[in-house]
Amino acid sequence: MGMLYYHGAENPIQIEDLALAHLKVVIATKLRRNESFTLSWRHPEGHPVGRSTIWLHPSIPLRFVFDEPEPPELRPEWIAAMANSANSSGGITLLTADMIPHGAAAAGETPEADIAPV
Repeated sequence: MGMLYYHGAENPIQIEDLALAHLKVVIATKLRRNESFTLSWRHPEGHPVGRSTIWLHPSIPLRFVFDEPEPPELRPEWIAAMANSANSSGGITLLTADMIPHGAAAAGETPEADIAPV
């Protein structure tokens, strides 16, 4: 289970490593462009039912921590889906692997040209 440390928050946001790796690419791309946006997710099992949203801005410190020492192979369709949500008025919605159909990129949904693994 990876963790996203947001600003000075006492408790990190726990996100599965593979989802966090994909999310990191989208967040880094948006922040590199000096764009602000929201990130929303459903609370994981074992936590109170609900969802949370945070505001991300280039001036707010973030730290991504992964359990696995090697970066995983990234799925372009997963990055594209989160990048598309990042550009909506609702901001990024954290998507898990089971929410992304395999081959969506082949069907014409491709990530933005300058989104690359970070």
